[in-house]
Amino acid sequence: MNIALIGASGFIGSAILNEALSRHHQVTALVSRPEKITASTQLKVLATDVQNLAQLSAQLQGFDAVITAFSGHANGDVLAYYVSGIKNIIQAAKEAKAKRLLVVGGAGSLEVAPGLQVIDTPDFPEAYRASAEGARQALNLLREETNVDWTMLSPSAWIAPGQRTNQFRLGKDQLLIAADGKSHISVEDYAVAMINELEQPAHTRQRFTVGY
Repeated sequence: MNIALIGASGFIGSAILNEALSRHHQVTALVSRPEKITASTQLKVLATDVQNLAQLSAQLQGFDAVITAFSGHANGDVLAYYVSGIKNIIQAAKEAKAKRLLVVGGAGSLEVAPGLQVIDTPDFPEAYRASAEGARQALNLLREETNVDWTMLSPSAWIAPGQRTNQFRLGKDQLLIAADGKSHISVEDYAVAMINELEQPAHTRQRFTVGY
């Protein structure tokens, strides 16, 4: 497939990029700092600014799918920057008539009990609150969309570099807990789940999650 990947140089974005390339997809990486990625015959690199709607809309034309791993971590006001950016990404995908929009979500909006999301639990770390709230708002925005074929993939509570095992579980809106009592997934296996969804859509207009 011919894929546009926003945020391809980031923590999760780079794992998705590696997984997509390993499966021989053609990828255009849309990043704020193109010097961080080396182009190849299979990989095109474009400088982008998700806050520039007109530029982004033009850049998203003609792809089989758009994947966004955009985060607001590069800005002092993480929440406002992220929400503004994700709104532009959704709008640009619509204007470009993107066939699919796959979004990297957060674990904060997953439920640990009926009606209780991770972000609303007493022990939720303040350091992650802004990004978690941004991802929750992104999910709410997507759920209101009727003109975008979207999917959001939320990781488990802990996502970190590890192994590509291809052995994991999928869920919907509830936090997945492994047999060891932890909620975790490697960034490599997260990327596997994302590209699996790209290749074989199973969660159209839904959020789903992945964990051990």
